[in-house]
Parts: sequence; C-alpha cells; structure tokens
Amino acid sequence: MLRLLRPLLLLLLLPPPGSPEPPGLTQLSPGAPPQAPDLLYADGLRAYAAGAWAPAVALLREALRSQAALGRVRLDCGASCAADPGAALPAVLLGAPEPDSGPGPTQGSWERQLLRAALRRADCLTQCAARRLGPGGAARLRVGSALRDAFRRREPYNYLQRAYYQLKKLDLAAAAAHTFFVANPMHLQMREDMAKYRRMSGVRPQSFRDLETPPHWAAYDTGLELLGRQEAGLALPRLEEALQGSLAQMESCRADCEGPEEQQGAEEEEDGAASQGGLYEAIAGHWIQVLQCRQRCVGETATRPGRSFPVPDFLPNQLRRLHEAHAQVGNLSQAIENVLSVLLFYPEDEAAKRALNQYQAQLGEPRPGLGPREDIQRFILRSLGEKRQLYYAMEHLGTSFKDPDPWTPAALIPEALREKLREDQEKRPWDHEPVKPKPLTYWKDVLLLEGVTLTQDSRQLNGSERAVLDGLLTPAECGVLLQLAKDAAGAGARSGYRGRRSPHTPHERFEGLTVLKAAQLARAGTVGSQGAKLLLEVSERVRTLTQAYFSPERPLHLSFTHLVCRSAIEGEQEQRMDLSHPVHADNCVLDPDTGECWREPPAYTYRDYSGLLYLNDDFQGGDLFFTEPNALTVTARVRPRCGRLVAFSSGVENPHGVWAVTRGRRCALALWHTWAPEHREQWIEAKELLQESQEEEEEEEEEMPSKDPSPEPPSRRHQRVQDKTGRAPRVREEL
Repeated sequence: MLRLLRPLLLLLLLPPPGSPEPPGLTQLSPGAPPQAPDLLYADGLRAYAAGAWAPAVALLREALRSQAALGRVRLDCGASCAADPGAALPAVLLGAPEPDSGPGPTQGSWERQLLRAALRRADCLTQCAARRLGPGGAARLRVGSALRDAFRRREPYNYLQRAYYQLKKLDLAAAAAHTFFVANPMHLQMREDMAKYRRMSGVRPQSFRDLETPPHWAAYDTGLELLGRQEAGLALPRLEEALQGSLAQMESCRADCEGPEEQQGAEEEEDGAASQGGLYEAIAGHWIQVLQCRQRCVGETATRPGRSFPVPDFLPNQLRRLHEAHAQVGNLSQAIENVLSVLLFYPEDEAAKRALNQYQAQLGEPRPGLGPREDIQRFILRSLGEKRQLYYAMEHLGTSFKDPDPWTPAALIPEALREKLREDQEKRPWDHEPVKPKPLTYWKDVLLLEGVTLTQDSRQLNGSERAVLDGLLTPAECGVLLQLAKDAAGAGARSGYRGRRSPHTPHERFEGLTVLKAAQLARAGTVGSQGAKLLLEVSERVRTLTQAYFSPERPLHLSFTHLVCRSAIEGEQEQRMDLSHPVHADNCVLDPDTGECWREPPAYTYRDYSGLLYLNDDFQGGDLFFTEPNALTVTARVRPRCGRLVAFSSGVENPHGVWAVTRGRRCALALWHTWAPEHREQWIEAKELLQESQEEEEEEEEEMPSKDPSPEPPSRRHQRVQDKTGRAPRVREEL
C-alpha cells in the first residue's frame, strides 16, 4: 500500500503548473528523512516507461536526494562516533600486527579493546543512523551495487532530461543533459541531444550547468587559470579551496567504504574472504575490503567526471602550486609549510628542496613551530598505517592490493613482496598505465621516415596505446594501391571473406586482398606487379613504425595484412542504423554487458598490435571510433585520409568500430602484428613469389625477339607460369 501511495505523495510535492522549478537538487520534501533510493529509482523508471513524466521527475529527483542524504548521514555519523573515546580503536591497530607475536597478555589486551571498541562503535552508528534516518536506520535503506554504479554513472539524469523535455521545462532538461554528458562525454545519443538543446531558442547558455561535479574541480580549474595569468593573489584562495575540497571529497568517499553497500557487496562475493574460515577470518576479510576501498578513494577524488584515469599526483601537485603562489605574493611562511608538505610525499624531491632553501634564505631567521601542514600530515600518517595493514595481509593472508600512490616508501613494503611487485609492475597491462608522451626529437631519431608526423598520441585520443601518424603514403602511392584493389576485384579475386556482401552489414559490399594473393595475381598477370610490390613494402613500413612507437624492446612480426574496401550499396542507405564494422577488440571476445574481454577462440589471441592505413577519403561515413568496453561510450574518432595510420594495441583497452559507409568506396590497409614469430603471415613467401616473377620477366625479355615486342596474352602466360612452377598459386583464406 505504501508503494502505491508514494507516487501520489510526491505528486503533491510538485510545484503548481507555471511556477518556477527549483534549481538543482532542491529537496522536494524539506526535513523529511530520506527514503529507499532503489525503490524510488525503480518506481521512477516505471513512471518514465509509462510516459508519466511528472511522477517520473519527482521520483527520480527524490531518489537522487535520498542517495545524497544517505551519504551525508554516513559521513556525519562516522565522524561523530570516531570522536567518542570509548569507541576508539586500539592504538596497536594503527600499525601492522607483528607476525611473530604469540599468545600472551598483550595479545589478549588488544583483542578485548578491539571487541569493546567495535561494539561501542556499532552501537553509536546504529543510534545515530536511527536518529537521522528513522527506525531501522541505514539497514532499512541498504543499496545494492548495481544502483550504486548507476548513480555513479549519473544515469538518472539521462531519464530526467527527457522527462523535463516532455514537460516543456527546457532549462532543466538542458541542465540534466549537461550533467549526464559531463560524466559521459562521448555518449552518442546524449551528444545528439546536447546539440539539439543548443539550437533551441528557449535554452539559455547558463542552463548548461553541472549539478553533480564535486566543487573542488571548479576551484582547481579556476585556480590554475588565474595562476597561468600570473594572478597569484586571486589564485591562492581558489587553490586552497580546491585542496580542502579534495580532502573533504576523500573523506566522503572513505565514509562510503564503511556503509552497508560495501558489506552487501562482500556478502555477494562467491569466493570472498568473508565466506572463508571463522570469526577472525571474516572480520579480517571485511576489514581488508574496507581498507582497499579507502585507498582507492585517492584515485576517485583525482579523476575528473567523464575521464578514465586520475590526475597523477593530484595532492602533491596542488601543494606545489600552492607554495609557488604563496612565494609569488610574499607569504614565505605559508610557502614553507606547503613545500615541506610536498617533501612528506617525496623526501628526495630536488625541486622542492631547492625551493625550501630559497624560501628559508629569504625568510631569514628560523621561525619556531614552522612545519608541514597538519591536514597533510594526518592524511599521510593514516594512509601509511592502512598500507602497512594491507601489505601485511598481502604477505600473510594471500590478499591482493594495488597501491594507488607512487610516493609510498619502498621501506614500507615487506621485503618478501618487493620482487613480486616489481615483476607485476613490469607486466602491468596497457590500460592500467597510459603511455607517456615522448618528445618530438625522439620521433625524428627513431622513425627515420621523411614526412611522417605524429598527429595524435594516447592522451589526445583519450585512451592508452593509441596513435595517429600521417604521411606514410604519397597521393601517388595511394592511387597505386587503390588501382590494385580495383583490378583484383574486377578479376573476381577475393581473399579473407567469402561472398560479395560484407560479413558485418547487408548494406555494404566488401573486397579483401592479402599480400600473398596479390603476389599470386601479379605473377599470373591479373594485376600489375607495381601495386603488389608496393603493398608488400608498405606493410613492412607500417610494421617498422609500429615497433618503433610501441615496442622498441621486442620485435614485432606481421601476423596478417589485408587490403580491404567497403562500398555503400545504393538504395539501401535510408535511415540506416547499423555500423560498417561493429565494436570489437582484435585479440579477445568483447562482452559489452560486463566490460570483460575473453582472450580465447574465436578471437585471434596472438595479435598484439593493430594498424589501419587509409588510402582515400572521398566517401561518406566510414570513420574509425574507439569506445569504452561497454561498446557504447565513444572515446575518440578518426577520419580516414590518404597516408594516415591509426595504430593501437589489440586488447580490451582499445575496443573500436567503423561508422557506416553511406556513400562511395572506402579502402584501407588493415594490419595486425604479433610478438610470436610462429604466427607470422606468409610475407616472405609473397616476397619470394614476386622476386621469382620479376626474374622470369627479365628472362623472357632477354629471350623475346626484338621484332615481336607484343606481350603474351594473359591466359597463355598464366598457364605457362603454372607449368614452370609445377603448382597452382596458393590462396589463404582468413578473416
């Protein structure tokens, strides 16, 4: 009955028609305790699906309000209960437990303290939640991981913008759309919706505001902008606001780690530590999970909405800018405090040491009590204490831990783990560590190809192990390869796919030609030998560049080279919604629902790097695009042009697809490379075949009487080639 009354009650809270809508997340029911966000969200989606736009707006907004209120209650109760002396944890737990501590009075003492503190803390949190949330407290409003992820992705705003649009509230629709778009900047449908809102006369520029981005990012960006304009005095309060906001955001994230959501997640794990062993194993398992979550808060706080990777060294870099700004305006004491705080992270930072010496010399006589910032000292001491416990659990309990901080002292890591961690670091997959951009002088020295330029690197392409290089082919070379593809298709020769229609869409025709097939056709006289030789040469050119860029320490081998052309079928392009090539990864089977990629057949698991070398741009559509593993959120887009190479690693870090070719013919050279020499393609066989053909042509020219220079008919020449070799040309069929 309550669920039936909830939509009616919320409808009564909506403003009357024509009244101004409160901005942002103004509470629809002031003073009322939050309700269950999952039930509100589910009811809101049902109302949305039924076209009941006003109830949908009310329910979705109340779900957002309740979720935010739960977070505030958890943070406030956690802070107040932590201040209770009777609920304080034993001091011995702040460091790593000694592995050789045997049973004795000390062990029993801290055990009793721990159990008493845990019971007192649980009682305090329960009473606080009951006062703030009503009977049942947080347990009554427990939220599952699926809903938590949906709110993190800001999915309610996707529905809100459409509902507001239907209610003719365009300003609010634009704000909701912008809020979702900030966290999902390459979402295809929202990109189109945002463009429509910007064209509407009733939408003001100030309507495009973000209702969710943490305030520390706005202060951080403003501070950097002012600092770049040499306005240090104006930048200082914004930079300090950004630092305090970052620390507050981290505290909020850490409070969420202790919430019922994390407990529920642990219960749902099939092989979690909580399900193994007895009481102490269960306690240790859950505590380790909380500590791991707390450590991840550093990266979450440093990650901009809509980005995949955190800003490196976010807190130390803020402190560096603060001490520089304080020094510029003459606040030497504050400059020293901030530079000393940098040295807490990196004691051997030479730039910080030089700055400290400079500030101290300018200040003159030493100031007693001048040291690092207290808030940073507390942060580092707490973080190091948690790391000690996590490394202890990693060494003795077999748990895993990925340290998010590059400043963790090596001495903190148990000696038995250092070698293993070093090996894991060397084996770290590409998507965990974005490629570091190399200086332009590097490319001049390494690429050794005149006219080749690095157009976009991984950072500019919003991913890892991606690059766009231009100038690999001249227009004349593109013309030769285009003619090769045309001649091979005209002769009815196809390799790589069976059938004339594309295997990926019924609206395009597909033609493919391998290097070996091209060599066979050239030897048979079906296509010109110039194109086949150039195809072979260009594939080696791409391999050399790909190895120089991505894998200078390990040789790459060509695994497969395919000259492919996709042609739009006239009369079949109206309102076309499919892709020329659906989103996929090249060496694993992509599962968009889970974001996982299974490195198993039918995928070509031995492919390590991929490349696409374009031959033309006189067609519509056909752009290459990269996505997140969900196969929906586009992260980068590349327009083909003659001589442009897009190279990237072949795994789950680079899902990609091709937009529909809606007019014309798009041709490109697709190449895959491998570290495994046993998976090399028949490149050498193709080269030998072309060399044999050239030698035979030279012999024929020498034997041919000068009075009859007319060429031999292709059919007779083809027959003679077969007679000489004693075998028919081999054709390799492969995707």
